[in-house]
Amino acid sequence: MATSNEKTLDDLFLDTLKDIYYAEKQIVKALPKMAKAAQSAELKAGFEQHLVETEGHVERLEQVFELIGKPARGKTCDAILGIIEEGKSIMDDFKGTVALDAGLVAAAQAVEHYEIARYGTLKTWAEQLGLSEAVTLFDATLQEEVATDQKLSDVAETAVNAKAA
Repeated sequence: MATSNEKTLDDLFLDTLKDIYYAEKQIVKALPKMAKAAQSAELKAGFEQHLVETEGHVERLEQVFELIGKPARGKTCDAILGIIEEGKSIMDDFKGTVALDAGLVAAAQAVEHYEIARYGTLKTWAEQLGLSEAVTLFDATLQEEVATDQKLSDVAETAVNAKAA
């Protein structure tokens, strides 16, 4: 039997929602820097397109906060800060080298994989909690994150990895 101070799936859902909201806001700040650093026109355009999508992800998350009657607030996400920091190191350490774009793709995919994990979990929990509108919103974002990850793989395999070799 649950005690009054015992945490529930609702609490975990809100906590994770705040985590990914914070993460998406950090990604919105990081993507223009990655686009600027990218040497390949295709990669630069991909980062710019994903920035527009990510702003949409933030809006969808704000809709989910509204659905559950909570203020849209982030909670510091150390995981995304670490992944973004790794990306900054790659930009600094490989600036002007043939390997830079390959490194940027790797850094971006680490971000995508984190997001895919988070959105998959939130979608499953939203189903469990009967939040069907939230399920639809998470699913839309999840599909975009998976598509972006695939595009990054394609760019890596068709262009940047060979150039870096």
